[in-house]
This record gives sequence, C-alpha cells and structure tokens, in this order.
Amino acid sequence: MPSITRQRVGKYTYLNESVSYWDPVKKRPDNHKTRIGKIDYLTGEPVYLQEYLDKLAAAGHSIEGMRLWDRSREARVLLDGKYRNTEEIAMSVLGSVRDFGAVYFLRELSERIGLLNILRGSLPDVWEKVFYLACYLVVSGKPVMYCENWVSTSAVDNVGSMSSQRISELLVAFGTEQRNSFYRSWYDFIRENEYIALDTTSVSSHSTQIGALEWGYNKDGEDLEQVNICLLFGEDSKLPVYQTIYSGSLRDVSTLRATLSEFSALTGADDIMTVMDKGFFSAENVNMLLSEDEGKPPYRFLVPVPFSSNFARSQIESEKKDIDSLNNIIFTSGAPIRGICKLRSWREGVKLYTHVFYNPEQALKDRNELFGYVKSLQQRATVDPHNKKFKVDYQKYLIVRKSRKAGNGVTVSVREDVVFKKLETAGWFVLISNDIENAQRAYDIYRMKDLVEKGFMKYKSNLGLKRLRVHSDDRMQNKIFVAFIGLIIMVTIHETIRKKEMFKQMTMDELINTLAKLRVATVNGKTILYPATKEQKTILEAFEISLPDYNTLKHPLTAPKKRGRKPKTMKAS
Repeated sequence: MPSITRQRVGKYTYLNESVSYWDPVKKRPDNHKTRIGKIDYLTGEPVYLQEYLDKLAAAGHSIEGMRLWDRSREARVLLDGKYRNTEEIAMSVLGSVRDFGAVYFLRELSERIGLLNILRGSLPDVWEKVFYLACYLVVSGKPVMYCENWVSTSAVDNVGSMSSQRISELLVAFGTEQRNSFYRSWYDFIRENEYIALDTTSVSSHSTQIGALEWGYNKDGEDLEQVNICLLFGEDSKLPVYQTIYSGSLRDVSTLRATLSEFSALTGADDIMTVMDKGFFSAENVNMLLSEDEGKPPYRFLVPVPFSSNFARSQIESEKKDIDSLNNIIFTSGAPIRGICKLRSWREGVKLYTHVFYNPEQALKDRNELFGYVKSLQQRATVDPHNKKFKVDYQKYLIVRKSRKAGNGVTVSVREDVVFKKLETAGWFVLISNDIENAQRAYDIYRMKDLVEKGFMKYKSNLGLKRLRVHSDDRMQNKIFVAFIGLIIMVTIHETIRKKEMFKQMTMDELINTLAKLRVATVNGKTILYPATKEQKTILEAFEISLPDYNTLKHPLTAPKKRGRKPKTMKAS
C-alpha cells in the first residue's frame, strides 16, 4: 500500500507517494517516489497536484477538503528556448549538487606530494579507481561496500561504478609486479638518507580462503586467525615507504631479516638506518644485523634492550651513581632527562654504542603508582582475600595468612622486596646502536618512531582494517595496498596539521567534514562551484592549495596537473 512521505528542500516541504517493491537486480527492497504535492509554507497546510486528486477521485476516494496546488502563479523563466518553472529548475540544480571540497583537496594534495604521478606510472590501468578507493577510506573509515554511495554524492569523475562487485574486480586487477613498482618508485622519490622505523601489527579475518591466515599471537586479543603486516616509515619524510605481509604465526623477530632483505632487494637501499621497537630485540637479531652476508655491509640499527636481558640491567647498574649530572642532560618535549653513551662489549671483538637514559619524573610517577596500587591491593585483600580477579597480583605482591585473631580470619602483609625489585628499572631505558654515538641524537631518533605506532592505529581504526572482509590472497594483498595509499595521505594531512598547529582549532575529521561542505552543481551543462567559506579557504591555504575558478569548472578533477617534486637523491652518511 502506498505511503505519503515528506521531503524538505530548502524552505519547501514536498509530498511524495512512496511505493515499496523488490528490486530483482539489486536483490534488495527499494521504493518508487512520485511527487503529489507540497506543504504551503504560508499556511502550513498540504496542497496537492491536480493529477493526484484526479487519481484519488477515479479510485473512489473522497477528495473533499483537499486543496489544489495552483502552479499557474509560480514563476517561469525562458531556458534553452523553453519556458520552465523555477521550482523545476531548482529541483534539477539540487539534484546535480555534489560534494566537491574534500575530493578536490585530497587529489590536489596527493598531486603536490608526488603520489599521483607514481600511481599513474605503476598502475596505469586502474590508478584512479585505486586512488579514489583510498580517498574513500580516508574520509569515511567505513567498509568498502558503501563506497558507491560516496562516489554518487561526490565530485568523483571517470571511475564509473564503485559497487561491491566492481571493487571486488578492482582488487584482482593488479598484482605483485605493480605493487612492487609503486614501492620502488615511491621510496626512490622520498628517500633522503632516511631512518627507517619498522613495526608489525596483526589483522584478523573469518575467511577460510586466505592462505596467509594462521593462528598466532594476536595483538588485539581476538580469537581469530590473522595475517601480520610489517610497515616501514621514513622518519625524515614522516611517510610510509613500504609494507609486506607475513603468515599470522610468525613473530616479530622472525620477520626482520626477510623484511630488510626484501626491502633492500626491491629498492637497492643497503645503507639504511633501521629503528625498531623492543619486540624485535634478541641476541640472534642483533647478530644478524651485524653480519656481513654476501659482502653486504651490516645494517645500521637502533633498538631498545628490554629489562628481561641481563645486558640492559648491567648497564643500569654501571651508570646509577653518575647518571644524575648536568653533563648528561637530554632535552625532550617536556622536562629534561639524563642520558649517557658508552662503547660496551656486545660479544668478543664487537662493541656497540650503548645509550642509557634515566627519567627522574617517570621514575617518581612509577614509584607512586606502584605504591598506591599495592596499598589498595592490601586493603582489598583484607576485606576480600579470595577475589579471583586479583588472585595473581595477590600472590605476586602480598602474603596472605590465616589468623584467628584477625576479624576476618586473615592477615595481609606486603612483599616489599618484590615491590622494590620491580622499581629498580623505573624511569630507565637502554638503546643500542652500531652507528649512533650521541645520546641526544639517539633519543630524538627513537622518539620519532612513535609515528609508526600511530600509523598502525590509523591503519586499523580509520582505514577499515580491523577485520579483513575479503576471501582470497590477491584481494587481501591489494586491499591492504589501497589502505597503504590512504595511510600516506592521512599522514601527510596529520603532519601539516601538526606543523601549522591547526590541531588547536580542528581534528582531521573536522577538517574533512568542513571541506566536504564545499559543493558544485551543474546548471545548463556547466559546472558551477559554490562560494567557499572563510574556514574552507584557511584550510586550503594552510596546505598551499588554490581554489579553481569560481565561475565555471570544466572537469575540475581531470584537468592536467602540475608535476610533483623532483625525486631526491640519496645523501652520503
């Protein structure tokens, strides 16, 4: 049975007759709407088209009291040799309105950083579809199945349909050769004696057809099979430079040699500085980095040593007495800390630069937090000594004894030796390197590695990789590649926001939403750009992007573009 719905357009509210039906092509319910009237904005009463009133009367329905929509008094103008109702023209224009600002911004930005030129050269047949799919991930963070809706409402040209079926076809339309071509050209374009920060993450899936899916240590604690992604960031350029995918059962330490060898073979970059997290530390990995296999020089590296290693603890013991000195001040973004570098023996015949740091504020914070936690634990155990949630910590920090004299039958004391043993390393950390001999420089380089961790956070939360919703290895590889393109764009935006201190006014999501409100409309075959707001102009100026001509745009997103920066050459160390 038809229903009557209301549609608000500007100051007008129109009435439509909506009939639901099953679409056999789309295989989902849909509805067909027919304009039957509007709400008179002066009286607030509904008025109806003569055709609709005639239809009701013919069907035997009473039309008594139903007012006629008198369109004869509405304005009409001469357009294309015909007189047309101004409302009809307005509806036509409104139907052609598309979001322009965000798409234009992302494309101009990607052109300026050289990303589009490299995509064009590496994926000549599908580069534009790949780029717009990456843009969709950046602006929405929603599953790719909804990309078609975004394309239909945005000023995206020359890509055709981006339905789920077309995206599925896109994700098998290119392969390893094209991806490697992109990685090689991209690194060659941005490298400049880069420090390469390296880290891994896992992505889970319910699929049974992805060969790389295996059970392994899941960093998100999910009970699913997974693949591991190893991502490399340039700490100087602040941009992602390479990624590779491994079976889910492999741990961080197992991927190190393969990743570095693969990256070197692909890019020809043997002399890179690799900055890693403590998950990559092991004596085996350090010795591998120091080796000179097949005549290649050792990898330059900077890696923290966890306190599970006797090497780290022995360095702290040797520096405890003398670390708190003006000569050992290390400047940070907050209060200064202490740091010292010494050549220490790693193995027979091999010495490494060993950087020992002490943060007195962090040490005090850790001490107070642990004291407070253990004291609260003691009080809890006195009242509820059998609480299963805290059983492990009870056993670790407390001694709980039965006592007839105690009111609740137990006495609780603290294992102070355990508490002070844990605090021995509070505020301390140790880095080792075969290249960096200055403690301040080592600290600065390592702290920049936080960019990788933030990159992984963006990967999963913003780029639709919390769960792989694909069902083959090729589609998995290519979806993660599309997300990598999106990550380059996101990092570029975040870095500009940070440098220009725009974060005080807006987040990245607010920036994108503000630009998306800049729209275009098609009138008589011409594309007209709406005026930009002051806020929109400020954003574009911050990114050094100029607005196109306000009057008429001819295919604004497909016009010839300026070429990106010239490729940088590798500087000598």
